[in-house]
Amino acid sequence: MKLLVAIHVDGAQATAAAVAFEDWAAAEATKIYVSRIAHVEKAVRGELDLRELPCILQLLREHNLTPELILIDGFVHLDADDTPGLGQHLHHALGGSVPIVGVSKKRLPGLSAQFEVMREEETQPLLITCSGIDIGAAKVRVRSMHGRKRVPTLMKLAARLAKNDE
Repeated sequence: MKLLVAIHVDGAQATAAAVAFEDWAAAEATKIYVSRIAHVEKAVRGELDLRELPCILQLLREHNLTPELILIDGFVHLDADDTPGLGQHLHHALGGSVPIVGVSKKRLPGLSAQFEVMREEETQPLLITCSGIDIGAAKVRVRSMHGRKRVPTLMKLAARLAKNDE
């Protein structure tokens, strides 16, 4: 099972949502998981925001999840020099045993065109970073995900579940 995770922080609380899927081209999740996090630390100005890391780990523990791969809405690395982002910290927290793919709609100055993937006829690329999986393979798989627009259907679903707390 692959897992696509989204976190929505609202003040001192958060909701972690995950959609499980088997096939990269799946239009629907095989299962949905939601966890409510009662307390989230404030982000420290000037430092990497890792508030989502304990939320993801709680979601995995609470639902006893052992995915073969995790996709996050964010970055695994912050630049081409592999400066660790949220995804790399997650990869380490899981003992390096679960590949992590970061999918972001935002650009970072340290990420060149080699991290971009275009979906359908969209003019803006997604930025793909990863750990434990080849970047080329990660890009091909994200490109093949269901959805005619820039953001894959399952990513939209996970984000909606986290925001709406359904």
